[in-house]
Amino acid sequence: MSKVALGLAVVVAALGVAFFALWPTGSRPRIEATVAVREALASDSAGFARALAPRPLSFPADHGPHPDFRTEWWYYTGNLRTAAGRHFGFQLTFFRVALAPGVVLTAGAEPRASAWSTRQLYVAHFAVSDITGGRFHAFSRSSREALGLAGASASPFRVWLEDWSAAGDGSSARLRAAEGDVAVDLEVSAAKPVVAQGDRGLSRKGPEPGNASFYYSLTRMPARGVVRLGRETLEVSGEAWMDREWSTSALAPGVEGWDWFALQLDDGRELMFYLLRRRDGTIDPFSAGTLVAADGTKRALEPGDVRVETLAYWTSPRSGVRYPARWRLSVPSAELWLEIEPRLADQELLVGARYWEGAVAVAGAAADRPIAGQGYVELVGYAE
Repeated sequence: MSKVALGLAVVVAALGVAFFALWPTGSRPRIEATVAVREALASDSAGFARALAPRPLSFPADHGPHPDFRTEWWYYTGNLRTAAGRHFGFQLTFFRVALAPGVVLTAGAEPRASAWSTRQLYVAHFAVSDITGGRFHAFSRSSREALGLAGASASPFRVWLEDWSAAGDGSSARLRAAEGDVAVDLEVSAAKPVVAQGDRGLSRKGPEPGNASFYYSLTRMPARGVVRLGRETLEVSGEAWMDREWSTSALAPGVEGWDWFALQLDDGRELMFYLLRRRDGTIDPFSAGTLVAADGTKRALEPGDVRVETLAYWTSPRSGVRYPARWRLSVPSAELWLEIEPRLADQELLVGARYWEGAVAVAGAAADRPIAGQGYVELVGYAE
């Protein structure tokens, strides 16, 4: 998510997914999380570029990879329905993880001989929430950027890991992923301009220079295509959200995880807010977000602008982790009061990092008028 999916790819790398990248797809072992987020984020950043100051976003180049940074991600989530009203959530996420800083070869130097050699690892997460059926399906893959197994390009835009892919022109894409009897094939296209998050695209996550990411979003993307579950192939339509971040960042000392909200309201607005949680129970002052108006203009949200209250909890029967499960989120200065509830309680991923990410329903009031909506929430760090 970005989404403040800050460091999630690093977490996966720290678990040694380079080993799993050697396994054929059909025989890969199940990946279970064993490393705390804060420990995985402590890896060395020497030699990598840092996000230090705002800089203009440039397209199509910024839709593509930024290999000088340690991590980056392309993050698609959305809510889909059939004509008969059957509801699905979906997530398709691609992470690039640099295994080592790039090295410029000097004159006369010999390149590495093996075609398998690479400094880049790709990881992807794919999930479908079958709301009506009450089932959650989640999968993970990893592979090296070699021999065409995985990679990304800007023009034409494409990011892929084996046969999972997002491809198009960046502002629109065809999303395809299949694992066993679960698959999606969707067309998504931006209905609003790019939203540069933070300070002109620089999203600070802590007080130290470079403790930040470059971050932009496509907050409302009409989606259409098919979802396959077993023998059923269902035509669906709905709305998606795309987050892009690249970074050589780590969580500030004392920050244990985050709650990320990406909400699409039926009055044409979108709200993104990430709440960075400290180990002492307080909220980190670098929590932040954005309220996007129906015409695409944005307003930055600071921690004091947004109130988040947890109303209920859910405990995973698989991991034993206790997650928030319903929230009241308000932005008093925008006269916005929302209640957010998961459409399915169990949307926990155990895919190299243990976290909860799922489709949510939104209801509440905007000024004196009822309002509804939908979205996605990501919860990271509760297993620590």
